[in-house]
Amino acid sequence: MTDMPEKRATGCAGRLSLKDPALLRDLAHIGGRWEAAFDQTTFTVGDPATGEAVGEVANCSARESAGAVDAAQRAFAGWAARTPQERAAPLRRWFELMTRHREDLARIMTAEQGKPLSEARGEIDYAAAFLEFYAEEAKRPNIEGVTSHLPDAEVELWREPVGVAALVTPWNFPSAMITRKAGAALAAGCTTVVHPSAETPFSALALAELATRAGLPAGVFNVVTGDAATVVEPWLDDVRVRALSFTGSTEIGKLLYRRSAATVKRLVLELGGHAPFIAFADCDLDQAVDEAIKAKFATTGQDCLGANRFFIERSIVDEFCRRFTERARALTIGPGFEDRDLGPLMNERAVAKQEEHVRDALDRGARLLCGGRRHEAGPLFFEATVLADVPAQALIFREETFGPVAAIAPFDTEEEVLARANDTEYG
Repeated sequence: MTDMPEKRATGCAGRLSLKDPALLRDLAHIGGRWEAAFDQTTFTVGDPATGEAVGEVANCSARESAGAVDAAQRAFAGWAARTPQERAAPLRRWFELMTRHREDLARIMTAEQGKPLSEARGEIDYAAAFLEFYAEEAKRPNIEGVTSHLPDAEVELWREPVGVAALVTPWNFPSAMITRKAGAALAAGCTTVVHPSAETPFSALALAELATRAGLPAGVFNVVTGDAATVVEPWLDDVRVRALSFTGSTEIGKLLYRRSAATVKRLVLELGGHAPFIAFADCDLDQAVDEAIKAKFATTGQDCLGANRFFIERSIVDEFCRRFTERARALTIGPGFEDRDLGPLMNERAVAKQEEHVRDALDRGARLLCGGRRHEAGPLFFEATVLADVPAQALIFREETFGPVAAIAPFDTEEEVLARANDTEYG
């Protein structure tokens, strides 16, 4: 590591109209200090809505990655030795600080991730709630009595922190996925090293700033920015990293699973999803359409829990399509700071995937009811799209779309739709 004067992206903070510019940090947070990369390199974080730079962030190397584990390991014994109440107190203060700085945190998120400001505010509430929950969960007894197979014997299960936990988080929920993972680990007495997506590091660094203000000791919560392979790979081989929590693609999850085997890490993997949405003929159709719109188009469809495949009973499929398409056409599209319904997709790869899935479905006989192309708001915006009569062989029914494209198909029987809903390699 190299010591650097405290540095903040003050220029961008002004453009974002932050009440507290100190929340916009551009250095890694390691061992309670703000650290530049040893070679002083940085990478650019862009606003997907405009293409403009949000700022430059430290491009950390394996050196800083190892330094974060060093710091977390040094802090572990002291943090684990604290009483549950002593661990809960800074988590509670962290929650309160997130609530107090809700607007600034939301504006930072919208700038780097692109989601509408109203959704960003909602995510900050959601993220803060994890800290509130785990602050209370930390106080629960960690000893459980179990019936013994021996006479006159008693068995007690003691839950102990395992050590350093590595947390690898995605760009689509850049605050909530950190607090969900870190809140649990810290409440248990573990220390953490965090790698946020290189596309949304500012949200993670703002959380690190508030964690410090909340009183988390140096080394308990470390954030290392930069290329994922460079930062995370050393953690996979480090025996001091006893647990790994990852949210991201199934492909990368499989890689982490294999690589973690040699050091027998505890793993929590939240990978890709391909959720079905099923509407039967006796449903409340208005409510079904309302729920379908939310399930598909929240976060511009960039949600691993969002619905991708819509199975509608044949007797109501035409009316469902009519109402659903009408609602989809009415969704507004634009930059997140204009607080439209749909923001941009994260990058060009994401837009190209929408185009590929739409083209493939149409080539296989699907009907385009609305959308299907890029939106005039900018190169990373895509229209809310509805496809009907999508065949089972279409890519959009086989792969996670991760965008604002809804694929609809009719079904006739409960047995048929359950078989089709489960006909996927995704969990």
